[in-house]
Formats: sequence, C-alpha cells, structure tokens
Amino acid sequence: LVGRNALDRPQFTTQWVEPRRRRGQSSYASAIDNCLWDIAGKAVGLPVYKILGAYRHKVLAYASSQHLKTVDDFVQDVLKAKAEGFKAYKIHPPEVPPHGGSDYKLDIEVCKAVRKAAGDDFILLHDPVGVYTRHEAILVGRVIQDLGYVAYEDPIPTSDIDGLAELCRSLDIPIHAGEFIFSIYDYGEYIRRGAVDVLRFIVDNIGGITGGMKVAALAECFGMECAPHNWGDALDHAVHFHCELAMPNNVWFEMTLPQGSSDRPYIKDKIRIDKDGYVPAPTKPGLGYEIDYGELEKMTTRVER
Repeated sequence: LVGRNALDRPQFTTQWVEPRRRRGQSSYASAIDNCLWDIAGKAVGLPVYKILGAYRHKVLAYASSQHLKTVDDFVQDVLKAKAEGFKAYKIHPPEVPPHGGSDYKLDIEVCKAVRKAAGDDFILLHDPVGVYTRHEAILVGRVIQDLGYVAYEDPIPTSDIDGLAELCRSLDIPIHAGEFIFSIYDYGEYIRRGAVDVLRFIVDNIGGITGGMKVAALAECFGMECAPHNWGDALDHAVHFHCELAMPNNVWFEMTLPQGSSDRPYIKDKIRIDKDGYVPAPTKPGLGYEIDYGELEKMTTRVER
C-alpha cells in the first residue's frame, strides 16, 4: 500500500478479482478497507458516515445480552438495561451444553420471563446464534412471536438455507440472518429463496465498510431492512455504526452489555446511549474514535531476537 492513493479502495479490497471470488473475502482486506475509510475521513475533515452519505445522526440502540446462565439472570439484566434508558433488549440465551445441541425449553422460559419483567410495550429480540434444529426453531419462534418479539436472529445454522426458508414461511416474526455469511456474493441466494427477512452483516467478513454498504443497498433494492452486527471493542462498533448512520433501511444499533464493555484503555472516546436511548454520531473526522497511542505503547510487548 505504500505510495498508493488511499482513495483507491477497490483496487486493494474488492472481491471481484478472480482469486478472491473463488476463495471468499479475506479479513485482512476488510481491515484495510476500514482503515482507508478512516484516512479518507481525516483527509477531508469529516466523519466517515458523512462521506458515505448521512441519512441520520443518531441510531436507536438495543441492549444485547451476554449468554447468561439462569432465567433470573436475564430478568435482572433486562430490568437494568431498561433502567439505563434502553428501549429494547436482545436475548442471547444460555450457552449450549458441552455435548452440543440446545436447551430450547429453557430458552422459552427465559423469553417468557423477560417479557413479563420488561412489560408488554418494551421491544424484545431473540438470538440463539444458530443452535436450534428446524423443529426447535419453529417451536421457539411460535412462542416468541406470540409474546410480541420483533426479531428472531440466526435460529438455525446459516448454512441451512432450506431450513431458513421454511422458517420464513412458517413464522410471522422476521427472521434475521447474515452475520455468518462470508462473501457479498452469497447474500443473493438467501433473498432469491426467501430464506431471510432482514439481512445482517459483519464488515470483517465481507470487505469492510464498503462491503457492508453493498449488502445494505442489496437489501434496500428488495424492500428489506438491514441490521448490522455490533460486537467487540469501540472500533468494531464504530465501523458498523458509520454504515448504520448512512443506511436508510437500518433501525438499530446493537449495544453490547454491560454498557461500556466495548471500552478499551487505548481508545479515548466512549460509545454510550443518550437519555432517549439513541447512540449519537461521532463528530471527529474519520472513524471518530481516537486511539491513545501512548496507552497503546504501554500495552505493547516487543520481542527482539
């Protein structure tokens, strides 16, 4: 990249080049793409989302749970999130047993208890991270749609396209999928076969911010919402956040719980909801979340040979 123009992003990161089409999108290309967007923003003194084309300047957040252990853990967690000002909450149910499979009956109890604790007007989402069988997914889906949940994310493995299509036909609750897709070229098949209602993506998997915006545009062309994944540190949140701010068909910012878990000593800026439950857009140029290089240096281990 040395000596090249930082604005020539497609030359470095596009998957259109034949070897990349064949092998899938490389994570390094995604990281490079994100960095080049950061450079571009700083070059013109604007946050990345304004270069992409700002659609909004804040995004409503939902609180995204950890994989807690008991029903009461989730009840206390949603009550805490509600008290902090969140308007919505997503359940990641207890982790699967060591031998695999799922305890879908426990998950149903969690979903019922969370609804009862949060109240009928509170927005709820459910993400079992692909652990159910088709039959289990339908059983859970029927319960949560009757409870008024608004999203059912990755109920079965993403690779089971026929199963996802069956769920989309059988349930009224929107099926979210896509964060386990590793090429922008694979999304079309899910749409064509009616195997998804709302597209998701992780920019790390699909060519960075550029790839994420392509998936968002694809969803928009088919009248679908697009809900990017958010997890990890503040910079991981940031690259998805800029997409969300520029996407007309996005609704949510996924805020990992506990709030502040994305903080790192080497990142000066924090991501928090405001009093109305929204995450306000960054105002600094580029990605907008400044790295403290002095702190990063303290954390760096150097090995000399």
